[in-house]
Amino acid sequence: MFPWHRVGRPAQLPPEGDWRQWLLIGGRGSGKTRAGAEWVNALAAGTPPFASRPHGRIALIAETLGDAREVMVEGESGLMRAALGARPVLEVTRRRLVYANGAVAQIFSSEDPDALRGYQFDAAWGDELAKWVHGEACFDNLQFALRLGERPRALFTTTPRPIPLLKRLVADPGTATTHMRTDENAVHLAPGFMAAMQARYGGSRLGQQELDGLLLELREDALFDVAAIERLRVRAAPALRRIVVGVDPPASSTTRSDACGIVAAGLAADGTIYILADASVQGAKPHVWASAAVTLFERLEADRMVAEVNQGGDMVEAVIRASAPNVPFRAVRASRGKWVRAEPVAALYEQGRVRHAGRFAALEDEMADFGPDGLTGGRSPDRLDAMVWAVTALMGPVREPRVRGL
Repeated sequence: MFPWHRVGRPAQLPPEGDWRQWLLIGGRGSGKTRAGAEWVNALAAGTPPFASRPHGRIALIAETLGDAREVMVEGESGLMRAALGARPVLEVTRRRLVYANGAVAQIFSSEDPDALRGYQFDAAWGDELAKWVHGEACFDNLQFALRLGERPRALFTTTPRPIPLLKRLVADPGTATTHMRTDENAVHLAPGFMAAMQARYGGSRLGQQELDGLLLELREDALFDVAAIERLRVRAAPALRRIVVGVDPPASSTTRSDACGIVAAGLAADGTIYILADASVQGAKPHVWASAAVTLFERLEADRMVAEVNQGGDMVEAVIRASAPNVPFRAVRASRGKWVRAEPVAALYEQGRVRHAGRFAALEDEMADFGPDGLTGGRSPDRLDAMVWAVTALMGPVREPRVRGL
């Protein structure tokens, strides 16, 4: 195997200069994890030109402990796979990776930022910074811990999201920022992957973010505040009194670019609504999207399905009942524009009464890009419409409440 500085792409190698943090922003599958693993392994070993001496105390931080182990440590491009010579040893119970020369890489989760207290490091690697659960607190505690050696440094690898922490890091004079696109690493990806992704997401905000690695500014006239969604996000919903699956059928059963929005939401006892799942399908025939909606309904043990029937009329209910004859179904007809329908739902978001139980990148992409004139490029907000129908159905009076767990 050749040394990394000879085979890695320029964007995967540490930049020149006296930086404190290296921010490596890239699309999905662009090679961010491999770059991080090679950098940490080189620091631990003191391998030139990345390091002039071994770094004995290194922090590894991921969204969860599971992500740290499965991606950063044992993943296809992780630290153990990328190691030259003797592999470091994973001590699972102590949450650390120990190298042959005694260097230690300690593992942390963004879910527990206080766990960083009491430690000190001379280097750190934080993966998927934009997904960190308690990003601000975790980042701050790491800064206090980076106090060993002559020049403690940190690398943050991430797919971009327009969160305040990431934007501040980009603007920080102590940050060296590099970007990578997914297609730059196409030789290491499955055949046809890039063509399929470009066909589906090319030109969209989601494609620019997840494939091109671009940090997009939010629309000033966007109806939804995605920064607030990020602040209120939870990993899982509590016990729910009622669950509704919203369906926004495609305008045509023959247009392959049309999507069917399928989004589930649930109502908790305190009145908070949680977005639970996005099972939307692209370019599917009626029996396929109907089956996907019914599958989600049954998986969540939902109470009702609501579907817009402006385009399909009675066909919408008929195709759903063909998959599940007894599903509790309510047809809804849009008599107002999408913006007007979405405004009451956006007001609930502003009041903190709607929270996302998980991450729904494609749905949140539409929410970030939804202005008075719709989505940029004339795209249809299918997922957003389905979410609006589900949340609207939960906003009314609730009858026969029952407690359930997800």
